[in-house]
Amino acid sequence: MMQKTPHSFIALLLPALILLSGCTLEFANTRAAREISTPLPPKGDLYAGWRVFQDKCANCHGMAATGGNRAPDLLPKIKEMNPRQFAGIVLKRYDLGSGAARGSQDPSTLEKSIDEIMRRSEAPVEMPAWQSEPAVNAHILDLYAYLSARSEGKLGVERPQKK
Repeated sequence: MMQKTPHSFIALLLPALILLSGCTLEFANTRAAREISTPLPPKGDLYAGWRVFQDKCANCHGMAATGGNRAPDLLPKIKEMNPRQFAGIVLKRYDLGSGAARGSQDPSTLEKSIDEIMRRSEAPVEMPAWQSEPAVNAHILDLYAYLSARSEGKLGVERPQKK
């Protein structure tokens, strides 16, 4: 009968220790996984988003984005949207209820139709698209950041600090 030497025991034990230590390193480093899984706040300037909202959106959605008699409360809706979905709705959704304006690609016709809707007392069938409006188009991520901060309770109705 052959007796095992200490070297053969170490030779068997060493691979087992290496495998086990590799597993413990994976489980011990959970902080990085938590950091990766935490969603990043939306990129954008809250002040610029607030300004665009007050200038272009508050007339229908209310000064606090909680809705009014012309448009719905945006705060619960924004929680369900990512920036791409938000931009798609704000910039591209279009139905003015007027066949002439709906089929027109002339910016002056679209602009006149949007102005007309904004002066009406009743709400339009759909929100007008803001794709051709430079202030909204250029600041769409700022607008999303502002509304996201409002919907998450990180920002009140007051004006955010200017950067």
